[in-house]
Amino acid sequence: MPSRIAIGRLHYAWIIAAVIFVVALLTAGVRAAPGVLIIPFEAEFGWSRATISFAIGVNLLLYGAVGPFAAAIMDRFGVRRTMSLALAVTGCAVALTPTMHESWQLLLLWGVVVGLATGFLGWYLSAYIAARWFRARQGVVMGVLTASNAAGQLVFLPTMAWLTANAGWRTMCLVLTAIVIGFVPVLLWLMRDRPEDLGLAPYGATQADPPAPPAGNPITAAFRGLSEGARSRDFWLLAGSYFVCGASTNGLISTHLIPACVDHGLTEVAGASLLATTGLFAFLGGTGSGWLSDRWDNRFLLFWYYGLRGLSLLFLPMALAHPGISLTAFAVFYGLDWIATVPPTVRLTANVFGKEKAGMMFGWIVASHQVGAAVAAFGAGYVRDNAGDYFHAFMIAGFACFVAAVMVLRVGHRTRPDRLPAAATA
Repeated sequence: MPSRIAIGRLHYAWIIAAVIFVVALLTAGVRAAPGVLIIPFEAEFGWSRATISFAIGVNLLLYGAVGPFAAAIMDRFGVRRTMSLALAVTGCAVALTPTMHESWQLLLLWGVVVGLATGFLGWYLSAYIAARWFRARQGVVMGVLTASNAAGQLVFLPTMAWLTANAGWRTMCLVLTAIVIGFVPVLLWLMRDRPEDLGLAPYGATQADPPAPPAGNPITAAFRGLSEGARSRDFWLLAGSYFVCGASTNGLISTHLIPACVDHGLTEVAGASLLATTGLFAFLGGTGSGWLSDRWDNRFLLFWYYGLRGLSLLFLPMALAHPGISLTAFAVFYGLDWIATVPPTVRLTANVFGKEKAGMMFGWIVASHQVGAAVAAFGAGYVRDNAGDYFHAFMIAGFACFVAAVMVLRVGHRTRPDRLPAAATA
């Protein structure tokens, strides 16, 4: 069946993009779950917010750290096989969550297992798939695939919060498990490793790419990529700015916005709805950013994205103190900027290191992103436990975004036709 679709009017690259979109959406749903679970875990088990945040921080760290190795493992063992196994393991870990009674079990299941498994399905995958399957409209594809993370929040967060409030967090976990596991057979059916497997050229290319050389040891290949990156100033500028990106998004807002809302008298469902609203506008912002990244200097796009995000985080404490239209304004403004940084960062990475290495090198940059996320997830929980609120955490993240805005302007802009595909004109 897939081979028939591949030779029809619809290029099979779009089927692959749709599959990756759904997988990223499901993964985003799983990764958003801890934000809903913090308050129930505090109430039922008596765990401190710092303890829960530490497990989430480990999750975020491993999610990013596995990315470069995941790209190399996919090169060695195949995209279809690796993704299917990772999605199945993720579902099994969520299924075991209702059996938890000790904090070390939270650390093991959500910190280690979910962190590693979802890391194989992480943000690097959009760059990996776009570089392999697309030559035209690559920026738009990366924008849409990246935006699927926001779509996952929009779809899952209000539902998970409602289920948790009305049926309990254990029921929520079982429903999430059924949805994740249910997509594994679809992934096995539709996913393919390369266009050449179907006798196709990448979308927008006139001929198929030459056969890839046999992949060696994936760990060696991943560290070889890191060694190459470490010798590049541009790598450190991109990785440093992405550290701030992770700290100001996944680590701080995704993890702590709902508890921060509860601290200010709002319900979990209201907090989840607010976070879902940011997801809606993040979807629009991420897709629009992909379109812009094909047409504008990506350094200046990132400068504005980080600068505006910093302003929104400085505004957040005031919005929380006076909930209403101000919180809605934050959700819209911050949401448009949330994942907009991804397409320009991927494009700059491909420009510096070439399309063949874009997936692995972006994997290392995502690792830096997740180190920042882990630091912020634990740090914000620690600040909240000791200061009683999140004010200082929001201030630190806001000013860090201003630093990142300056850093990205220093990234070298060396456009080479063999490294960065031209924007589609049609």
